[in-house]
Amino acid sequence: MAVQLRSFDLLRFSGILMEADHAGYDHARRLFNGMIDRRPALIARCASPDDVVQVVNLARDRGLPLSVYGGGHGVTGSAVCAAGVVVDLRGMKSIVVDPVLRTVRAEGGVTWGELDAATEAHGLLMTGGRNPSTGIGGLTLGSGSGWLERKFGLVCDSLIKAELVTADGRQVVASHDENPDLFWALRGGGGNFGVVTAFHYRLHALGPLIMAGALFYPARTAREAARFYRDFMEAAPDEVCGAMSFTTFPQASFVPERYRGQPALVVITAYAGRPQDAPEALAPLRSFGPPLVDRVELMPYTVLQSLTAAGFPAGARYYWSADSFIGLPDEAIETLASRAMEPVSPLTSIIVIPGGGAVARIDDDATAFGQRNAPWNIHYLSGWLAADDDARNVAYTHEVSTAMKPWTTGQVYLNYIGDEGQARIDASFGPAKLARLRRIKAEWDPHNLFRHNQNIRPAAGRGGVQGDGLE
Repeated sequence: MAVQLRSFDLLRFSGILMEADHAGYDHARRLFNGMIDRRPALIARCASPDDVVQVVNLARDRGLPLSVYGGGHGVTGSAVCAAGVVVDLRGMKSIVVDPVLRTVRAEGGVTWGELDAATEAHGLLMTGGRNPSTGIGGLTLGSGSGWLERKFGLVCDSLIKAELVTADGRQVVASHDENPDLFWALRGGGGNFGVVTAFHYRLHALGPLIMAGALFYPARTAREAARFYRDFMEAAPDEVCGAMSFTTFPQASFVPERYRGQPALVVITAYAGRPQDAPEALAPLRSFGPPLVDRVELMPYTVLQSLTAAGFPAGARYYWSADSFIGLPDEAIETLASRAMEPVSPLTSIIVIPGGGAVARIDDDATAFGQRNAPWNIHYLSGWLAADDDARNVAYTHEVSTAMKPWTTGQVYLNYIGDEGQARIDASFGPAKLARLRRIKAEWDPHNLFRHNQNIRPAAGRGGVQGDGLE
Protein backbone atom coordinates (compact mmCIF):
# COMPACT_ATOMS: atom_id res chain seq x y z
CA MET A 1 0.00 0.00 0.00
CA ALA A 2 1.62 3.23 -1.14
CA VAL A 3 1.31 6.45 0.82
CA GLN A 4 0.73 9.39 -1.50
CA LEU A 5 2.76 12.25 -0.13
CA ARG A 6 1.59 15.05 -2.39
CA SER A 7 -0.65 16.61 0.23
CA PHE A 8 1.83 15.92 3.03
CA ASP A 9 3.75 19.13 3.66
CA LEU A 10 7.31 17.94 3.08
CA LEU A 11 8.64 21.46 3.46
CA ARG A 12 7.76 21.47 7.15
CA PHE A 13 9.13 18.00 7.89
CA SER A 14 12.71 18.37 9.09
CA GLY A 15 13.60 14.68 9.39
CA ILE A 16 14.04 11.91 6.80
CA LEU A 17 11.20 10.22 4.91
CA MET A 18 11.89 6.70 3.70
CA GLU A 19 9.67 4.73 1.34
CA ALA A 20 10.57 1.33 -0.11
CA ASP A 21 12.87 2.79 -2.76
CA HIS A 22 14.93 4.81 -0.25
CA ALA A 23 18.51 3.60 0.25
CA GLY A 24 18.06 3.47 4.02
CA TYR A 25 14.63 1.81 4.06
CA ASP A 26 15.66 -1.81 4.62
CA HIS A 27 18.10 -0.94 7.38
CA ALA A 28 15.58 1.34 9.08
CA ARG A 29 12.87 -1.33 9.23
CA ARG A 30 15.11 -3.95 10.85
CA LEU A 31 14.18 -5.04 14.33
CA PHE A 32 15.93 -6.73 17.23
CA ASN A 33 13.81 -9.84 16.65
CA GLY A 34 14.86 -11.34 13.33
CA MET A 35 11.60 -13.31 13.12
CA ILE A 36 9.75 -10.11 12.26
CA ASP A 37 9.94 -8.84 8.66
CA ARG A 38 7.39 -6.09 7.99
CA ARG A 39 7.35 -3.57 5.17
CA PRO A 40 5.79 -0.24 6.14
CA ALA A 41 4.60 2.18 3.49
CA LEU A 42 6.57 5.03 5.08
CA ILE A 43 9.25 5.35 7.72
CA ALA A 44 9.36 8.93 9.00
CA ARG A 45 12.54 9.56 10.99
CA CYS A 46 11.56 12.58 13.03
CA ALA A 47 13.91 15.31 14.18
CA SER A 48 11.48 17.19 16.44
CA PRO A 49 8.11 16.93 18.18
CA ASP A 50 6.64 19.01 15.34
CA ASP A 51 7.70 16.25 12.93
CA VAL A 52 5.93 13.71 15.13
CA VAL A 53 2.75 15.78 15.03
CA GLN A 54 2.79 15.79 11.24
CA VAL A 55 3.27 12.02 11.00
CA VAL A 56 0.54 11.28 13.55
CA ASN A 57 -1.83 13.57 11.68
CA LEU A 58 -0.96 11.88 8.40
CA ALA A 59 -1.67 8.38 9.68
CA ARG A 60 -4.87 9.41 11.45
CA ASP A 61 -6.29 11.39 8.54
CA ARG A 62 -5.46 8.68 5.98
CA GLY A 63 -6.68 5.83 8.17
CA LEU A 64 -3.25 4.15 8.04
CA PRO A 65 -1.72 1.80 10.62
CA LEU A 66 0.75 3.62 12.86
CA SER A 67 3.70 2.32 14.89
CA VAL A 68 6.40 3.98 16.97
CA TYR A 69 10.08 3.03 16.67
CA GLY A 70 12.23 3.91 19.66
CA GLY A 71 14.71 1.08 20.15
CA GLY A 72 12.96 -1.70 18.23
CA HIS A 73 13.59 -4.26 21.00
CA GLY A 74 10.02 -5.41 21.61
CA VAL A 75 9.81 -9.11 20.78
CA THR A 76 6.49 -8.62 18.95
CA GLY A 77 8.19 -6.20 16.56
CA SER A 78 5.56 -3.59 17.37
CA ALA A 79 7.94 -0.78 16.34
CA VAL A 80 7.25 -1.54 12.66
CA CYS A 81 3.78 -1.95 11.17
CA ALA A 82 2.97 -3.48 7.79
CA ALA A 83 1.70 -1.16 5.03
CA GLY A 84 1.46 1.76 7.41
CA VAL A 85 3.43 4.67 8.84
CA VAL A 86 6.32 4.38 11.30
CA VAL A 87 7.02 7.28 13.63
CA ASP A 88 10.77 6.76 13.85
CA LEU A 89 12.21 8.54 16.89
CA ARG A 90 15.83 7.55 16.24
CA GLY A 91 16.55 11.04 14.97
CA MET A 92 15.68 12.46 18.43
CA LYS A 93 18.63 11.76 20.72
CA SER A 94 19.00 14.79 23.00
CA ILE A 95 20.07 14.07 26.59
CA VAL A 96 20.33 16.89 29.15
CA VAL A 97 21.51 16.04 32.68
CA ASP A 98 21.02 18.43 35.59
CA PRO A 99 23.58 17.22 38.14
CA VAL A 100 22.36 19.68 40.79
CA LEU A 101 18.70 18.65 40.71
CA ARG A 102 19.69 15.07 39.80
CA THR A 103 17.35 14.89 36.84
CA VAL A 104 17.68 14.11 33.15
CA ARG A 105 15.59 14.89 30.09
CA ALA A 106 16.03 12.35 27.30
CA GLU A 107 14.28 12.29 23.94
CA GLY A 108 12.34 9.27 22.75
CA GLY A 109 15.00 7.87 20.42
CA VAL A 110 17.60 7.44 23.16
CA THR A 111 18.78 3.95 24.13
CA TRP A 112 19.73 2.81 27.61
CA GLY A 113 23.39 2.59 26.70
CA GLU A 114 23.34 6.23 25.63
CA LEU A 115 21.41 7.39 28.69
CA ASP A 116 23.54 5.41 31.15
CA ALA A 117 26.75 6.83 29.70
CA ALA A 118 25.44 10.39 29.97
CA THR A 119 24.30 10.10 33.58
CA GLU A 120 27.26 8.03 34.74
CA ALA A 121 29.54 10.92 33.76
CA HIS A 122 27.95 12.83 36.67
CA GLY A 123 28.01 9.97 39.17
CA LEU A 124 24.26 9.48 38.71
CA LEU A 125 22.12 6.59 37.54
CA MET A 126 18.70 4.96 37.65
CA THR A 127 17.17 1.57 36.98
CA GLY A 128 17.55 0.90 33.26
CA GLY A 129 17.24 -1.76 30.60
CA ARG A 130 19.40 -4.86 30.82
CA ASN A 131 20.58 -4.47 27.22
CA PRO A 132 22.28 -1.19 26.17
CA SER A 133 20.52 -1.12 22.79
CA THR A 134 17.03 -1.21 24.34
CA GLY A 135 15.08 2.01 23.76
CA ILE A 136 14.09 4.02 26.81
CA GLY A 137 10.54 4.56 25.55
CA GLY A 138 9.08 1.08 25.42
CA LEU A 139 10.76 0.02 28.65
CA THR A 140 9.59 3.08 30.59
CA LEU A 141 6.02 2.94 29.37
CA GLY A 142 5.80 -0.78 30.09
CA SER A 143 6.98 -0.03 33.67
CA GLY A 144 10.67 -0.88 33.28
CA SER A 145 12.41 -3.76 35.03
CA GLY A 146 16.19 -3.61 35.51
CA TRP A 147 19.08 -4.86 37.60
CA LEU A 148 18.74 -2.18 40.30
CA GLU A 149 14.96 -2.16 40.73
CA ARG A 150 15.04 -3.50 44.29
CA LYS A 151 16.93 -0.36 45.36
CA PHE A 152 15.58 2.35 43.05
CA GLY A 153 12.24 0.96 41.88
CA LEU A 154 11.10 0.40 38.32
CA VAL A 155 11.99 2.82 35.54
CA CYS A 156 8.49 4.31 35.66
CA ASP A 157 8.99 5.05 39.36
CA SER A 158 11.79 7.46 38.40
CA LEU A 159 9.67 9.17 35.73
CA ILE A 160 8.68 12.68 36.78
CA LYS A 161 7.29 14.08 33.52
CA ALA A 162 6.59 13.08 29.93
CA GLU A 163 6.21 15.20 26.81
CA LEU A 164 3.99 13.55 24.23
CA VAL A 165 2.02 13.92 21.03
CA THR A 166 -1.56 12.70 21.31
CA ALA A 167 -3.81 11.02 18.75
CA ASP A 168 -5.37 14.36 17.78
CA GLY A 169 -1.94 15.89 17.11
CA ARG A 170 -1.60 17.96 20.28
CA GLN A 171 1.64 18.34 22.22
CA VAL A 172 0.94 17.89 25.92
CA VAL A 173 2.78 17.26 29.17
CA ALA A 174 1.89 14.55 31.67
CA SER A 175 3.07 14.68 35.28
CA HIS A 176 1.66 14.58 38.78
CA ASP A 177 0.54 18.20 38.26
CA GLU A 178 -0.45 18.20 34.58
CA ASN A 179 -2.84 15.60 33.18
CA PRO A 180 -2.30 13.33 36.21
CA ASP A 181 -4.62 10.57 34.94
CA LEU A 182 -2.62 10.37 31.73
CA PHE A 183 0.62 10.31 33.75
CA TRP A 184 -0.75 7.43 35.82
CA ALA A 185 -1.60 5.49 32.65
CA LEU A 186 1.78 6.09 31.01
CA ARG A 187 3.55 4.35 33.90
CA GLY A 188 2.81 0.78 32.91
CA GLY A 189 0.11 1.21 30.27
CA GLY A 190 2.55 1.05 27.37
CA GLY A 191 2.44 3.14 24.21
CA ASN A 192 -1.35 3.25 24.13
CA PHE A 193 -1.84 6.94 24.82
CA GLY A 194 0.47 8.85 22.52
CA VAL A 195 4.02 9.21 21.23
CA VAL A 196 6.31 10.27 24.08
CA THR A 197 8.91 12.56 22.59
CA ALA A 198 10.84 13.22 25.82
CA PHE A 199 11.11 11.61 29.24
CA HIS A 200 12.13 13.41 32.43
CA TYR A 201 13.64 11.16 35.11
CA ARG A 202 14.84 11.48 38.68
CA LEU A 203 18.40 10.19 39.11
CA HIS A 204 20.24 8.64 42.05
CA ALA A 205 23.80 9.09 43.27
CA LEU A 206 25.81 5.87 43.15
CA GLY A 207 29.31 4.99 42.03
CA PRO A 208 31.41 5.78 40.11
CA LEU A 209 32.13 2.08 40.73
CA ILE A 210 29.75 -0.53 42.13
CA MET A 211 30.39 -4.11 43.22
CA ALA A 212 28.70 -6.26 40.61
CA GLY A 213 29.15 -9.15 38.22
CA ALA A 214 28.27 -12.78 37.59
CA LEU A 215 28.61 -16.08 39.42
CA PHE A 216 28.52 -19.25 37.30
CA TYR A 217 27.35 -22.68 38.48
CA PRO A 218 27.47 -25.87 36.37
CA ALA A 219 24.41 -28.07 35.84
CA ARG A 220 25.37 -30.48 38.65
CA THR A 221 25.00 -27.76 41.32
CA ALA A 222 22.40 -25.53 39.61
CA ARG A 223 19.38 -26.75 41.59
CA GLU A 224 21.09 -26.36 44.95
CA ALA A 225 22.41 -22.91 43.98
CA ALA A 226 18.96 -21.81 42.78
CA ARG A 227 17.37 -22.83 46.09
CA PHE A 228 20.07 -20.98 47.99
CA TYR A 229 19.60 -17.86 45.85
CA ARG A 230 15.83 -17.97 46.46
CA ASP A 231 16.28 -18.11 50.22
CA PHE A 232 19.06 -15.52 50.24
CA MET A 233 17.13 -12.95 48.19
CA GLU A 234 13.91 -13.34 50.17
CA ALA A 235 15.80 -11.98 53.20
CA ALA A 236 18.26 -9.66 51.42
CA PRO A 237 18.36 -5.89 51.95
CA ASP A 238 17.25 -3.61 49.11
CA GLU A 239 20.86 -2.89 48.18
CA VAL A 240 21.38 -6.48 47.00
CA CYS A 241 20.04 -6.52 43.46
CA GLY A 242 20.17 -8.75 40.40
CA ALA A 243 18.63 -12.01 39.17
CA MET A 244 19.52 -15.61 38.34
CA SER A 245 19.46 -17.03 34.83
CA PHE A 246 19.30 -20.59 33.57
CA THR A 247 21.41 -20.36 30.44
CA THR A 248 24.69 -21.73 29.03
CA PHE A 249 28.32 -20.99 29.76
CA PRO A 250 29.75 -18.51 27.24
CA GLN A 251 32.57 -19.40 24.86
CA ALA A 252 34.94 -17.23 26.87
CA SER A 253 38.52 -17.63 28.10
CA PHE A 254 37.50 -17.24 31.76
CA VAL A 255 35.36 -20.40 31.53
CA PRO A 256 37.14 -23.77 31.77
CA GLU A 257 37.10 -25.25 28.29
CA ARG A 258 35.03 -28.33 29.08
CA TYR A 259 32.17 -26.17 30.39
CA ARG A 260 31.91 -23.77 27.45
CA GLY A 261 28.51 -24.02 25.77
CA GLN A 262 27.19 -26.29 28.52
CA PRO A 263 24.09 -25.56 30.68
CA ALA A 264 24.70 -23.18 33.56
CA LEU A 265 23.01 -21.19 36.27
CA VAL A 266 24.31 -17.63 36.27
CA VAL A 267 23.64 -15.26 39.16
CA ILE A 268 23.94 -11.60 38.19
CA THR A 269 24.41 -9.57 41.35
CA ALA A 270 24.96 -5.90 42.14
CA TYR A 271 25.27 -3.99 45.39
CA ALA A 272 23.51 -0.62 45.16
CA GLY A 273 24.93 0.87 48.33
CA ARG A 274 28.22 1.94 49.86
CA PRO A 275 31.06 0.01 48.19
CA GLN A 276 32.67 -0.71 51.57
CA ASP A 277 29.53 -2.61 52.61
CA ALA A 278 29.39 -4.76 49.50
CA PRO A 279 31.90 -7.51 50.43
CA GLU A 280 30.04 -8.50 53.58
CA ALA A 281 26.59 -8.25 51.96
CA LEU A 282 27.57 -10.39 48.96
CA ALA A 283 29.82 -12.84 50.83
CA PRO A 284 27.13 -15.54 51.26
CA LEU A 285 26.44 -15.54 47.51
CA ARG A 286 30.10 -15.67 46.55
CA SER A 287 30.96 -18.45 48.98
CA PHE A 288 28.03 -20.79 48.43
CA GLY A 289 28.90 -23.82 46.34
CA PRO A 290 31.33 -22.25 45.64
CA PRO A 291 30.58 -21.04 42.09
CA LEU A 292 32.69 -22.51 39.32
CA VAL A 293 33.52 -18.97 38.15
CA ASP A 294 33.31 -15.74 40.17
CA ARG A 295 33.34 -12.58 38.06
CA VAL A 296 32.11 -10.15 40.74
CA GLU A 297 34.27 -7.04 41.06
CA LEU A 298 34.15 -3.26 41.21
CA MET A 299 32.91 -1.95 37.87
CA PRO A 300 31.14 1.04 36.31
CA TYR A 301 27.35 0.76 36.06
CA THR A 302 27.63 0.82 32.28
CA VAL A 303 29.69 -2.39 32.43
CA LEU A 304 27.02 -4.09 34.55
CA GLN A 305 24.41 -2.95 32.04
CA SER A 306 26.26 -4.64 29.19
CA LEU A 307 27.14 -7.94 30.92
CA THR A 308 24.49 -10.01 29.13
CA ALA A 309 24.34 -8.11 25.82
CA ALA A 310 26.53 -10.58 23.91
CA GLY A 311 24.06 -13.34 24.71
CA PHE A 312 21.24 -11.51 22.93
CA PRO A 313 22.54 -10.51 19.49
CA ALA A 314 20.41 -8.17 17.40
CA GLY A 315 18.82 -9.91 14.45
CA ALA A 316 18.67 -13.36 16.03
CA ARG A 317 15.26 -15.04 16.19
CA TYR A 318 13.42 -14.62 19.49
CA TYR A 319 10.29 -15.92 21.17
CA TRP A 320 9.53 -14.78 24.73
CA SER A 321 7.02 -15.36 27.45
CA ALA A 322 6.81 -14.58 31.17
CA ASP A 323 4.79 -14.81 34.35
CA SER A 324 4.61 -13.35 37.84
CA PHE A 325 4.85 -15.90 40.64
CA ILE A 326 3.32 -16.33 44.08
CA GLY A 327 6.48 -18.13 45.18
CA LEU A 328 9.18 -20.57 44.15
CA PRO A 329 8.89 -23.70 46.29
CA ASP A 330 11.39 -26.51 45.81
CA GLU A 331 9.00 -28.26 43.43
CA ALA A 332 8.85 -25.19 41.19
CA ILE A 333 12.64 -24.91 41.10
CA GLU A 334 12.96 -28.59 40.24
CA THR A 335 10.33 -28.24 37.49
CA LEU A 336 12.16 -25.27 36.01
CA ALA A 337 15.70 -26.62 36.37
CA SER A 338 14.87 -30.02 34.88
CA ARG A 339 13.81 -28.30 31.66
CA ALA A 340 16.22 -25.35 31.72
CA MET A 341 19.21 -27.66 32.02
CA GLU A 342 18.28 -29.16 28.65
CA PRO A 343 17.99 -26.06 26.42
CA VAL A 344 17.42 -26.43 22.68
CA SER A 345 19.56 -23.36 21.88
CA PRO A 346 22.64 -21.80 23.51
CA LEU A 347 21.02 -18.38 23.06
CA THR A 348 18.10 -19.25 25.34
CA SER A 349 17.96 -17.83 28.87
CA ILE A 350 15.33 -18.12 31.59
CA ILE A 351 15.74 -15.16 33.94
CA VAL A 352 14.34 -15.47 37.46
CA ILE A 353 13.94 -11.99 38.95
CA PRO A 354 13.42 -11.41 42.67
CA GLY A 355 10.75 -8.96 43.77
CA GLY A 356 10.51 -6.99 46.97
CA GLY A 357 12.48 -3.92 47.85
CA ALA A 358 11.55 -0.51 46.51
CA VAL A 359 9.22 -1.93 43.86
CA ALA A 360 6.95 -3.56 46.43
CA ARG A 361 6.86 -0.58 48.79
CA ILE A 362 5.12 1.67 46.28
CA ASP A 363 1.34 1.47 46.51
CA ASP A 364 0.00 -0.88 43.87
CA ASP A 365 -2.52 1.75 42.73
CA ALA A 366 0.09 4.49 42.28
CA THR A 367 0.79 3.51 38.67
CA ALA A 368 -0.90 1.52 35.94
CA PHE A 369 1.62 -1.26 36.44
CA GLY A 370 0.39 -3.81 38.95
CA GLN A 371 1.65 -7.02 40.58
CA ARG A 372 4.19 -5.05 42.61
CA ASN A 373 3.99 -7.56 45.42
CA ALA A 374 4.88 -10.59 43.29
CA PRO A 375 7.92 -12.14 45.03
CA TRP A 376 9.30 -13.50 41.74
CA ASN A 377 9.02 -12.86 38.01
CA ILE A 378 10.30 -15.25 35.36
CA HIS A 379 11.17 -14.23 31.82
CA TYR A 380 11.53 -17.02 29.25
CA LEU A 381 13.78 -15.74 26.46
CA SER A 382 14.27 -18.26 23.69
CA GLY A 383 16.78 -17.22 21.04
CA TRP A 384 18.21 -19.03 18.01
CA LEU A 385 19.65 -18.28 14.57
CA ALA A 386 18.08 -20.49 11.88
CA ALA A 387 14.49 -20.20 10.65
CA ASP A 388 14.35 -24.01 10.42
CA ASP A 389 14.56 -24.09 14.22
CA ASP A 390 11.53 -21.84 14.81
CA ALA A 391 9.01 -24.53 15.70
CA ARG A 392 11.34 -26.37 18.06
CA ASN A 393 12.27 -23.25 20.02
CA VAL A 394 8.73 -21.90 20.25
CA ALA A 395 7.53 -25.29 21.47
CA TYR A 396 10.27 -25.35 24.10
CA THR A 397 9.20 -21.96 25.44
CA HIS A 398 5.57 -23.07 25.64
CA GLU A 399 6.48 -26.31 27.36
CA VAL A 400 8.60 -24.68 30.07
CA SER A 401 6.19 -21.82 30.76
CA THR A 402 3.20 -24.17 30.85
CA ALA A 403 4.93 -26.47 33.33
CA MET A 404 5.43 -23.48 35.66
CA LYS A 405 1.81 -22.25 35.55
CA PRO A 406 0.76 -23.83 38.89
CA TRP A 407 2.82 -21.23 40.77
CA THR A 408 1.83 -18.12 38.78
CA THR A 409 -0.34 -15.17 39.80
CA GLY A 410 -2.18 -14.91 36.47
CA GLN A 411 -0.57 -11.52 35.78
CA VAL A 412 2.50 -10.64 33.77
CA TYR A 413 4.90 -7.80 33.00
CA LEU A 414 3.83 -7.09 29.40
CA ASN A 415 7.26 -6.01 28.13
CA TYR A 416 8.36 -9.62 28.63
CA ILE A 417 5.82 -11.40 26.44
CA GLY A 418 5.07 -11.83 22.77
CA ASP A 419 1.68 -11.65 21.07
CA GLU A 420 -0.29 -13.85 23.49
CA GLY A 421 -3.80 -12.49 22.97
CA GLN A 422 -6.06 -9.81 24.39
CA ALA A 423 -7.12 -11.86 27.40
CA ARG A 424 -3.51 -12.08 28.55
CA ILE A 425 -3.11 -8.31 28.27
CA ASP A 426 -6.34 -7.58 30.11
CA ALA A 427 -5.53 -10.02 32.91
CA SER A 428 -2.15 -8.41 33.50
CA PHE A 429 -3.82 -5.25 34.83
CA GLY A 430 -6.70 -6.76 36.75
CA PRO A 431 -10.35 -5.61 36.38
CA ALA A 432 -10.17 -2.29 38.26
CA LYS A 433 -7.00 -0.99 36.61
CA LEU A 434 -8.10 -2.20 33.19
CA ALA A 435 -11.39 -0.33 33.50
CA ARG A 436 -9.57 2.87 34.47
CA LEU A 437 -7.07 2.46 31.64
CA ARG A 438 -9.84 1.94 29.11
CA ARG A 439 -11.58 5.11 30.29
CA ILE A 440 -8.32 7.08 29.92
CA LYS A 441 -7.74 5.49 26.52
CA ALA A 442 -11.20 6.58 25.40
CA GLU A 443 -10.39 10.14 26.44
CA TRP A 444 -6.97 10.39 24.76
CA ASP A 445 -7.23 7.91 21.87
CA PRO A 446 -10.90 7.10 21.31
CA HIS A 447 -10.36 5.52 17.87
CA ASN A 448 -7.39 3.41 19.00
CA LEU A 449 -4.85 4.96 16.65
CA PHE A 450 -2.09 3.72 18.97
CA ARG A 451 -2.89 0.02 18.78
CA HIS A 452 0.29 -1.53 17.40
CA ASN A 453 1.32 -2.64 20.89
CA GLN A 454 0.07 -4.66 23.84
CA ASN A 455 -3.21 -2.94 23.27
CA ILE A 456 -5.62 -1.40 25.74
CA ARG A 457 -8.93 -0.97 23.96
CA PRO A 458 -10.87 2.27 24.57
CA ALA A 459 -13.97 1.99 26.70
CA ALA A 460 -17.26 1.99 24.83
CA GLY A 461 -19.09 5.28 24.89
CA ARG A 462 -17.34 8.64 25.20
CA GLY A 463 -16.39 8.19 21.55
CA GLY A 464 -14.42 4.99 22.16
CA VAL A 465 -14.10 2.57 19.23
CA GLN A 466 -12.49 -0.76 19.97
CA GLY A 467 -9.68 -1.38 17.49
CA ASP A 468 -7.78 -4.40 16.35
CA GLY A 469 -4.53 -5.71 17.74
CA LEU A 470 -1.32 -6.07 15.75
CA GLU A 471 -1.59 -5.91 12.00
